[in-house]
Amino acid sequence: MTEISKDLQTRILKHLEFGEPIIPDLQTLQRIYASWCLHVPFDNIRKMIALKSENKQNLPGLDASDFFENWLEHGTGATCWPMANAFYELLISIGFDARRITGYMRDLGVLNHGSVKVTINGQNYIADASLLLNKVFLIGQDTLIENDPVFQAEIEKDGESHLLWMQTPPGNDFFYCRILSNPVEFPVFDEGYEESRERSIFNQRLYVRRNYPGKIIILRGNTYFSKTIEGIEQRELSGDEVCHTLQKEIGISRKLINDWVISGCLDASLEKPSGPPPPPLKIKPPSQR
Repeated sequence: MTEISKDLQTRILKHLEFGEPIIPDLQTLQRIYASWCLHVPFDNIRKMIALKSENKQNLPGLDASDFFENWLEHGTGATCWPMANAFYELLISIGFDARRITGYMRDLGVLNHGSVKVTINGQNYIADASLLLNKVFLIGQDTLIENDPVFQAEIEKDGESHLLWMQTPPGNDFFYCRILSNPVEFPVFDEGYEESRERSIFNQRLYVRRNYPGKIIILRGNTYFSKTIEGIEQRELSGDEVCHTLQKEIGISRKLINDWVISGCLDASLEKPSGPPPPPLKIKPPSQR
C-alpha cells in the first residue's frame, strides 16, 4: 500500500475537472464525490484478467497509486474494495477526515462491501465510491430519500447500522447494503478483496457501470442497459459491439480491451450466467412502505 504522491494527486484532480486549492468542507466533498461518480466507472475488467491468468496474480487496484495510474491511462475503475480504498486515499491526501468502512451487500451475512465515511464538523457522511450515487448521505437518525428519477437512493438507520438503498437496471426494484459505520484498517479491505476471488458475482462475466448526467449505462455480460428519465433501454450486443461500447461509452483504452479479449474474458462474458439469482428481499425501501 502506497500513499498518493502530490504529483499523482494533481493529475487525478485535473482528470476529475477539479481545481485547486481545495477546502475540505461539505460543499467540496459533495462536488468531488459527484465528479468521481461521473468520471470513474465501476468495472471488473482488470479483475477478470487477473482471474483468467494461468499464474495466480494479486487482484489489481487495491493499491491506490496502482488504481489511479490505471484509471488515468486506461479509463478503468474497479470493484468496491479498490474503489473505496482509492477514494479514501484521495480524500485523505487533500485533508478530509475520512475512514474506511464495510458493509453487507444485500444483507446476506457476508462482509462483501467497502465504503468510505467522512466526518465534517462532527457529522458523518457516507461517500460510497463504487455505488456511484452522485450524492453523499448523512449518517444520522432520520431517513433520507433522494428522489432523482435516474439516480434513486435512500438511507435509513437500522439498529447500530444503516441500510443504504439504491435502484439500478435491469429492473426497477430497490436493493440495499447494510453499512457498518465502525472504521476499519487497510488489512480488512485486503482480506475482503482477496476473499472475493472465490465468492463474487463479478468474477465470471463483464459488469460495468458508467454514470453520465441524467443517464446510467450498464453492461452485464453482453447485455446493454441505459437508464434515463424516459425509462430503461435494453439490448443484446455482439462481441464486437461489447468492445466498441467499452471504448466509446465507458472510456476504456483499446489496449486494455485487447488484453481483456485475449485473456478469454470476452468469451466468458458471452456465456450465460451461472449460479442462482440472489434471494428476494423481505423488506421494502422507506419510500414504498
